[in-house]
Amino acid sequence: MSEKTFALHIFTLNAGGGHYATLKALNAIANQQKRPWQITITDIGQLTDLLDPYKKLFGVNANDVYNDMLSMDWTWFHPVSMFLDKFLINLLYPQAVKVGEQHWRSQTAVDLVISLVPLHNRAIWESLQRVKPDTPMVTILTDFADCPSHFWIEPETKSYFLCGTERATNQARALGVLEEYIIQTSGLIVHPQFYQPIDGERRTERQRLGLDPDKITAIVSFGAKGCATMLDIAHDLERISNKVQAIFLCGTNQKLVQTLKERPTQLKQHIQGFTDNVPYFMNLADFLIGKPGSISISEAIVMNLPVIVDRNFSTLLNEKYNAEWILEKQVGMSIPNFRKIVPAVEELLKPENWLGYQANVTAIQNRAVFEVPDILQRILDG
Repeated sequence: MSEKTFALHIFTLNAGGGHYATLKALNAIANQQKRPWQITITDIGQLTDLLDPYKKLFGVNANDVYNDMLSMDWTWFHPVSMFLDKFLINLLYPQAVKVGEQHWRSQTAVDLVISLVPLHNRAIWESLQRVKPDTPMVTILTDFADCPSHFWIEPETKSYFLCGTERATNQARALGVLEEYIIQTSGLIVHPQFYQPIDGERRTERQRLGLDPDKITAIVSFGAKGCATMLDIAHDLERISNKVQAIFLCGTNQKLVQTLKERPTQLKQHIQGFTDNVPYFMNLADFLIGKPGSISISEAIVMNLPVIVDRNFSTLLNEKYNAEWILEKQVGMSIPNFRKIVPAVEELLKPENWLGYQANVTAIQNRAVFEVPDILQRILDG
């Protein structure tokens, strides 16, 4: 391993939880492997705050609008917000490049730029070329596919694109990205904690949380912001409380935590607010129920959990393929809406189905978090 210290500049975004989850995973593996990297982190939302059209028009932050849309289950609005985002980002592109130029001039050393964000990569690349033209850039997709097109992949740049699925790799080729800039990994980056042994015996830990040590356990998670739909799922699972129990991961949604705790129920359950110890709770579960978020799905697969997600008109555009991927790999079920969660759980748990899903999940070996550091170091070494 090289003894030189390299300056890495990583762009992330506080919209949803996947971008920062990937950042935390990269930081953790770099520290574990003692990589000679000095990492600087920039939130693209804060960098371009002065250009935020939502703030100018409505007095609110664009990322806050997105996160509120998720927590209140208003994702049906996403096609409209996506259209507005793309239109306004293109409209403000010249100003964004100027902001980027100012940013790069303030940085004394940059050996590699890593983008964990969509939509802004052309402006990041263009501004970088104007100030530090020989600096390589890597775009790490935190989605299973580039949807809508040019959401992640900007073929006119010479950024490397790290794709976690065959679909994303083929999309990059179809858009005209040169083969040397396309790198496929064995999956999306998942925090190394998910690969480590979990302290405590499973049955004992379930009991400690007030759960039945031997009952089939669902983990219900809708990302870092939680979602009101979890209340409906909790209500419906009452009908099969003799068969299953549930762990609800509510993220930062304290109102959801309080409502779930206060409701009368026969369902054995554990309600958890925001936690950095998701692997612990997934280890106590048998399957995942949630929205088709790419990082949540990837974490569940690493933990050998089959998944049940929904896919309908209100599914986020960038997550629609995720539900298809689940069916392609036969690692779980995609249902039209969570009003059908009870028959879906019953179908999942039929012995012949359950064994098949478990075998298919186990067969997927996602080692991306261990592959990516070597890839980045090769690019740094030229």
